[in-house]
Amino acid sequence: MLKVSTLLKGLIFAFFIAIIAMGVFFTVLKGHIDKTVPISKAQLITIEPGSSFQKFTQQLVDNGWLEEPFWLKAYIRLFPNAAQIKAGTYYLPEKLTFKELLFILVQGKEHQFEVTFIEGTTFKEWLNLLKKQPYLSHQLDDKSPEEIANLLGIEQKNPEGWFFPDTYAYTANTSDLTLLKRAHQKMLTTLAQVWQERDDNLPYENAYQVLVMASIIEKETSKREEQPVIAGVFINRLRKNMRLQTDPTVIYGLGERYQGDIKRTHLKEKTAYNTYRIKGLPPTPIAMPGISALKASVHPAQTDFLYFVSQGNGYHVFSATLAEHNQAVRQYLLQSKAKNKH
Repeated sequence: MLKVSTLLKGLIFAFFIAIIAMGVFFTVLKGHIDKTVPISKAQLITIEPGSSFQKFTQQLVDNGWLEEPFWLKAYIRLFPNAAQIKAGTYYLPEKLTFKELLFILVQGKEHQFEVTFIEGTTFKEWLNLLKKQPYLSHQLDDKSPEEIANLLGIEQKNPEGWFFPDTYAYTANTSDLTLLKRAHQKMLTTLAQVWQERDDNLPYENAYQVLVMASIIEKETSKREEQPVIAGVFINRLRKNMRLQTDPTVIYGLGERYQGDIKRTHLKEKTAYNTYRIKGLPPTPIAMPGISALKASVHPAQTDFLYFVSQGNGYHVFSATLAEHNQAVRQYLLQSKAKNKH
């Protein structure tokens, strides 16, 4: 009996020792997994495709964020789901624990980068902006506008105007072509809706001409409240078979030759975009119009205006007759001269 009692006591003692050891182990483990990742500021981390948990922990060691991977490995042995990290680029905020880091990587919610295309910018400017975007896969660097148009199924050789200006989010390694596809699809959808809701008896043959008109309106003014009035001017001129005589089309036609000012020789030069020499609309849009310019082009203000000139403050003076317009131009020149003196 004595031997059995002693053995039982020994087993009970060993059991309690094991319980205490396990408690100490889990306490230490919790302390390590709840420790803050030593990053001085919010930053990104990229997990490459096919990375093992071993490679991930080594990445943390190489970054100087982790001294010893033992405790992370012990944690995932107890909780194997925490090892199911997914490839991608992730945003890590400050004061992030290792447990929270694992949760982010297992969830697979990659960081969303953003690129914003502004109304009135050109296709060339879009391509330049895409080239500067981090974590974007650049597939268009060696492609001409015509080649890009073909890739997107755009009929026109010049894809100008066919992309909706907006802010687009993307994850790392998204291609620049994918972003353009999204912007193109949004413009197709928006233009189709605008065309469907257009006013009656407008001098457009198709929706593409609306896109062309909207791009000119977009370049003529940044004041949205003026856009329907400017649209009304151009519609009136088209109906009267008058030339549009709008500088932004001339500038677009000059391309790299434009150096900040339009010369008389430029206005006399007969190009497809010189609306001082050609009648009607130019062959393509001259920029990417936003929704307000698109709506203005199909809902123009009903006015008698045929002319407008800048006031020098972003707004314009509108006139119904050439005499009124010439007076407004003289007034603008006098104001400009007075400002230059100061």
